[in-house]
Amino acid sequence: MNICIIGGGLTGLTAAFALAKSASVDVLEASPVPGGLLSSTRVGDAWIENYYHHCFSGDRLLLGLMDELGLRESLEWRKGSTGYYVDGTIHPLTTPLEILRYPVLTLGDKYRLARLTLSAKKLNGCDLDDVTAKDFLLDRCGRHTYETFFEPLLKSKFGAMRDQVSAAWMVSRVAIRSDRGPEGERLGYLKFGYHSLVDALVRAIREQGGAVHTGIAAHSVRRMEDGSWEVNGAPYDAVISTIRPSILEAIGGPALPDIPYQGAACVTMGISRDVTNGIYWVNMKDEAPYGAVIGHTNFIPKERYGSHIVYLASYFRDHLPENHEQAMIDDFCRRFSVRPDEIAWHFMTVDTAAGPVYTTGYRSLIAPYGKDGLFMAGMFSPTNYPERSMEGSVAAGYEVARRVTEARR
Repeated sequence: MNICIIGGGLTGLTAAFALAKSASVDVLEASPVPGGLLSSTRVGDAWIENYYHHCFSGDRLLLGLMDELGLRESLEWRKGSTGYYVDGTIHPLTTPLEILRYPVLTLGDKYRLARLTLSAKKLNGCDLDDVTAKDFLLDRCGRHTYETFFEPLLKSKFGAMRDQVSAAWMVSRVAIRSDRGPEGERLGYLKFGYHSLVDALVRAIREQGGAVHTGIAAHSVRRMEDGSWEVNGAPYDAVISTIRPSILEAIGGPALPDIPYQGAACVTMGISRDVTNGIYWVNMKDEAPYGAVIGHTNFIPKERYGSHIVYLASYFRDHLPENHEQAMIDDFCRRFSVRPDEIAWHFMTVDTAAGPVYTTGYRSLIAPYGKDGLFMAGMFSPTNYPERSMEGSVAAGYEVARRVTEARR
């Protein structure tokens, strides 16, 4: 069997890895490097992800994939600390004691927040698909907690669409963050970065006779009269698309409900000192051109990189604001008292379709794994509902590979 996989992100590479054991596989990735949102850039002797990543102890399929690729021994479990930037001050919110000391919420607010956190894992997100996160949080936590704690987070991630976001997504986020001990969350990271996972997948695919082509986009998909397919004029027995469904439709794929997507713009910087008080993840309540400051080297030792690594995370709809990279850096320098000469290097990575917006009714928009003989998997798959993750993307890759194999028996 000859299979074309459109998209060389985590889902596409996982599917190719599974299928290359018994089929001929071609992966087409439009970017110069494989990995999609998991791609990395080399800085000195180290690789750093273009978008911040970590995994969780419950990521069964992802951890199993690491095992199969011989990477499990390089997986490290580290403390992930969190904080909230409010009125020019970083408030640590990692431990129960730090949360109790948080001055912005009343004791009653904190009680309701704790009750929501403890109950989140018991809630069925599917039952909340048609309820907005706003209405759900107002009901469970009250207006003050919503407006001072949750709404700034929703605004920084979803902007003007924040009032349309489903409670299913919010409950999923709260549930996964509730899995923490007295000292905070345990988060996983590969010693040599997630570049080592992408590299191991590509190497394994090629060793099994498959091909991973970078810098090549799919610009046409066509089904032939005999049921076979052509991609960019080349014949295939089957096609798996991992790209956004609306983009697939534009190049000849099937028509599907339009899933709302948003873009991500992430600035990565090497700076001379820590500016987040030792905290890994700082959410921004104050208005800023970014929604979070991620101190990567408060999670992973600075010695691996030669400087402190900081991410500035932002999302956008429709188009990227003009001069966005410089606006983020200027705001960061002013807000965190960083001189420009303290920044050794920086770059911005942009993806215009970084992820779905999980609006109410999203469940009805989830793309099937196959339509009209063409297979599909990715962030839009059932395994990435009601929140996208590396685990969900690996699961989608394995599931679509299984379906392709069964369809050809």
